[in-house]
Amino acid sequence: MLAERLGWCELREVQEQAYTAIRGGNDVLIIAPTAGGKSEAALIPVLDDILKSGTKGVACLYLSPLKALINDQEERIAAFCRPTGLSVTKWHGDVPKGERGWNVDEAPQFLLITPESLEVLLHEKGHGADLANLRYVIVDELHAFVESERGVHVKILLDRLDRIARAPLQRIGLSATVGNPDEILAWLSGGRHPRRLVAVPAPATAKKFRFVIESDPTRRIDALSGLVAGEKALVFVNSRSMAEAIVQEASGRIKNLHIHHSSVPPAKKKAAEEAFHSGEGACIICTSTLELGIDIGDLDIVVQVGPPDSVSSFLQRMGRSGRREQAAFVAWLLSNPAELLTSCAVIECAMEKKVEPLLPLEKPYNVLVQQIFLYVLSASRAGRSTIARDLLTFSAFAHLSAGDVDRILDHLVSAGYLAADGEMLMPGAEAERVFGRSNYRELYSVISGGNEYRAVTPDGEVVGSLDAQFANRSDPGEFALGGATWSVVKCDESHNLVVVVPGGNGGGTSRVFWTMGEEAALSPVICGAVQRIVARGGTVLPLGEGEMEALNAALYTLPTGIGGQGIFVREERGNSGKEVVVYSFYGSRFNRVLAYLIKSLLGRVQVRYDDYRVRVMRAGKTGAAVKVAEAIRDIPAIPAEEIAGLLPLPSFQSWKFAAALPALDFQAMVLADYYHIGEFTKTLVQVPVILMPDAESGATKADAGE
Repeated sequence: MLAERLGWCELREVQEQAYTAIRGGNDVLIIAPTAGGKSEAALIPVLDDILKSGTKGVACLYLSPLKALINDQEERIAAFCRPTGLSVTKWHGDVPKGERGWNVDEAPQFLLITPESLEVLLHEKGHGADLANLRYVIVDELHAFVESERGVHVKILLDRLDRIARAPLQRIGLSATVGNPDEILAWLSGGRHPRRLVAVPAPATAKKFRFVIESDPTRRIDALSGLVAGEKALVFVNSRSMAEAIVQEASGRIKNLHIHHSSVPPAKKKAAEEAFHSGEGACIICTSTLELGIDIGDLDIVVQVGPPDSVSSFLQRMGRSGRREQAAFVAWLLSNPAELLTSCAVIECAMEKKVEPLLPLEKPYNVLVQQIFLYVLSASRAGRSTIARDLLTFSAFAHLSAGDVDRILDHLVSAGYLAADGEMLMPGAEAERVFGRSNYRELYSVISGGNEYRAVTPDGEVVGSLDAQFANRSDPGEFALGGATWSVVKCDESHNLVVVVPGGNGGGTSRVFWTMGEEAALSPVICGAVQRIVARGGTVLPLGEGEMEALNAALYTLPTGIGGQGIFVREERGNSGKEVVVYSFYGSRFNRVLAYLIKSLLGRVQVRYDDYRVRVMRAGKTGAAVKVAEAIRDIPAIPAEEIAGLLPLPSFQSWKFAAALPALDFQAMVLADYYHIGEFTKTLVQVPVILMPDAESGATKADAGE
């Protein structure tokens, strides 16, 4: 069939290995580079088995993180199934309601769906029986789920599918980059089946890099225009606000310019994707939304504006180019030498195959609350002991106890979310008020939607979504969204809606319209590579003369004596006098915790942090560096419950269902999965804290005349 219908002569190595692993009855994680044939590697053995077994009903469920990715994959999967008479159906929120589902005895063999739509499907009557013969679940872009609440939700859904199918399904995960693949395969499998890792590295191919360093914003856009002129180009940026700003500045200067990010409406994103299928040059300014496997065809160049925040992102972005035997071409558009240093670190990590490990959540109490609500809602009335017993059978909650569930149930009852009749529980008035709209549909997703408002025109056209805090300002002013300028004329808080009209008459720069989720933080893997470059005094990359000068300029700002590992402390003279600088190359998430704890231990000091250092001001006139170093060494001995009281609590609005948690459980969740205190303490125990000579003793490279 493949040879005749698709014109294939042979299978790729990843497809041969996957066929053997899947047909052998294993749970499988398939890792291969972008466009490396992962989807086909999963589909071929599954399709073969379905044809041989003649299974009725849905035999394979294809779970995807994005509706757009499902739309993109539908035709690819249908191309496999169509010649064999097997059917494919997609089900997600953008599919019209009348087109979802199927008639009796006409269930598709392949169902493409998002986790949220699967939750809806499992609560709808009429289709559950068609999942009874389910045999396979393929989880696409698995890495996009693992570290978030959606990953916990996916694990629960997979367990529920096992029960519906009356046998453990074969789980097949697909991913391009994972730093700890064996652990993630174990996370996916849950110990139900034997498991096999199919990891085929990308073949060695030519790669071209070009670095453009320009501090002036206007000249930076000029450089971008020159890079993408007449080419099919993806320009990756690290935030939606930056994407909008670049489109504003580049409009009229770059032909066939488009924008693609999570707050742009689906139709506009689809238009951007389709622009690449024309014969002309096209340029899409995008965020991570185009890292995943949406097929946009061949392109000529990937432009990275500023360094990406992870090696994984870089590999996926670079993988977008260099297909069809062409060398991958990535141009780096940077604003200063420090960004060049970071970019070199990213490339070195990729060369050494050092990719970020994925860390599943430890205390997903907010997802437990969601599942309690869903359980009670589906049962109308449910016994406390039954709720605890059933929910604790999910592998995602295996580390929790019956006491944890009882404690949260007590709080939900006292807060009015649940009503109690003896041992029986039912939805309470507060649950009805918060989640009752649209027949409790808010319960089907763990994605927090309360932080964004839909932006629509008076004619009802959806132009995107806005941050709620921005939308609720008394005078939001003009703002950029989807490459256009708009003004808010009305805010409807009850429906999370703002009415907007075209702007553009203010004559000034449009405002940033997100206040949450935009903070960039480099991964510890990248920061560690920066430390190694600093320690050796240069990069292994073959840079040109101009790039070498820029890299040396970045290195000269750092003190001599920084080794390849460890935390280095010394006194320096800052803008406001003497300060203690802690060179801690573990990323701003780590350094945020370190800064808070230093401040708590030393009292009335001021602290600032970034990805590479913590600055401590007002630590004393004498012996300040010694005090800071000793404080850092003392941190691992602080009891966990005491650390919890030393770190500020972020707003619960960042987590859906968190408002319904007891305060101490919310604090424990934040400590584990926001501050990652376990990883923080583990790192701090393992690395030495080294006191360096202060700056006035001539300890910078520049002062030493290097």
